Amino acid sequence: MSFEINKVKYSGKINQTPLGAKKVLLGGQEAYAFHDFEGALPNKVKLALQVWDTDPGEAYEGPLAEAYGDVLKDPAAWAKKAVEFGADVISLHLKSSDPNDQDTGPDHAVATVKSVLAAIGDVPLIVFGIDNTDKDKDTLSAVAAACDKTPVIIGPVSDKNYKAIAAQALAYGHSVIARTPIDVNLAKQLNILLMDLGMTPDKILIDPNTGGLGYGMEYCYSVMERINMAALLQADDKLQQPIVNILGEEIWKTKETHQPTSEFPQLGDRTCRGVLMEVTEAVALLSAGTSLLVMAHPASLKMVREYIDLVVGGGEVKADGLPTVPITEF
Repeated sequence: MSFEINKVKYSGKINQTPLGAKKVLLGGQEAYAFHDFEGALPNKVKLALQVWDTDPGEAYEGPLAEAYGDVLKDPAAWAKKAVEFGADVISLHLKSSDPNDQDTGPDHAVATVKSVLAAIGDVPLIVFGIDNTDKDKDTLSAVAAACDKTPVIIGPVSDKNYKAIAAQALAYGHSVIARTPIDVNLAKQLNILLMDLGMTPDKILIDPNTGGLGYGMEYCYSVMERINMAALLQADDKLQQPIVNILGEEIWKTKETHQPTSEFPQLGDRTCRGVLMEVTEAVALLSAGTSLLVMAHPASLKMVREYIDLVVGGGEVKADGLPTVPITEF
């Protein structure tokens, strides 16, 4: 008697969403992550690298600074370098607009976005605010209007500012990232609000608000599973949008990525500690059904790309070009 894999029957599918002028395709899957024996998975998960619109300073000291060098002071040069590292998408984070920091205005954001667009060519661009309702409303609305010739992905959009931001995105042909606080029902409700406003399903990405390793990631993972179950098994068309996870900044803002090896040898070598933390979370989110990962370190992106290719296509594990993890004694 031959062995047969028990297959799940799906009644729904994830929308296929094109990003940017290049039309990089997300989603489209008709089965759970990597379950190509149950349904079509037409598009591999896309990998993005984050770029700040200002010098990140201490936030990028150590391994991140070593990876990027002096381009960190120039967003356009930084974005171009990220493309050279293999990023499918660039995610520009408007950190300088934070009212508690530099409090730069919409004009600064628009100028930076245009310089980055010029540097990356036809690579899709995410323009991400600071998750401040009022400031994002002003800044992202201005960016949407200024980028009337080039479609970008704008976020985060929340239930408190979606009318202003999504209206501009709709008017100028952009996509939006709908962010809700790790809750299935809230994610669905925001999608409904966006669609009622006129946004088509293929212009919406779900951001479940990714946490770092630990409880934050576990909660996010569970919510992503439930979103995909509703979308694929129950054919809930209000949850059939591709999921994006912005995990890089969550990993690299933790104290563990910054603590010296000499003081905390039990955490492993610092030069690759953050990279491995980022990869660990990325692999979990891939299994939960993400369509786009926004990462920070180029080595993390390369390792995750190798993982995706191996799971999808098989073959031998190769370490060429990947960092070697030092053994730390303590």
